[in-house]
Amino acid sequence: MTKRCVKVYPRFERFWHWSQMTLIMALLFTGMGLNGVHSLIPFGPAVMLHTIIAFALMALWVFAAFWLFTTGTWRQFIPTTEGMFQVARFYAYGVFKGEEHPYKKIFWRKHNPLQAATYFFLKWVIFPVIWITGLAYLSYNFWGTGAEGAQALWVVSNLHLLTAYVIVVFIIVHVYLLTVGHGFRQHVKPMITGYDDIDLTPEQEAYLETNEPGRLKPEC
Repeated sequence: MTKRCVKVYPRFERFWHWSQMTLIMALLFTGMGLNGVHSLIPFGPAVMLHTIIAFALMALWVFAAFWLFTTGTWRQFIPTTEGMFQVARFYAYGVFKGEEHPYKKIFWRKHNPLQAATYFFLKWVIFPVIWITGLAYLSYNFWGTGAEGAQALWVVSNLHLLTAYVIVVFIIVHVYLLTVGHGFRQHVKPMITGYDDIDLTPEQEAYLETNEPGRLKPEC
């Protein structure tokens, strides 16, 4: 295999990533205000902003899901156990010993096994839970009546808050892992430019040079 500089993150994927990050951070900020962590925004405007941003993020997720399935990119997020232990060991132990990352990014698999499993869990468990609880919270006046309604609201609100904490933990770990290995800049740069050094088989290299030469650069 040959290491080449290849565009592995198309324009929409980069737009999706940075837009999602901005909207999630805005949701966390307004959500913390609603839970009394800060008082930088009055409660009423915070509710309105939180709701508008949440619907914007949901719309983005709908478009992203459409793009993932129509382009076949969804296959990148299918988890696999092959190499999972080695990658987990590297992040837990090997990185502190200066070991090389055991996973080499390839053309059809840009996420390592641990990344794929994490993203799969987020997209198919955490995000749907926070959607459903958020919509249930927003529509409480239509279904929450009496003592049972109050109890159900307590469950919904705490489940919504718990999933938000899970997302916060993911963000902290995600940012931390960007600092290991080749360094923060080298990890973030591909998501800005779209290009990264990956291993190509001779067939893949020949295909790109013939059919998609714009996806190849002399160096990243």
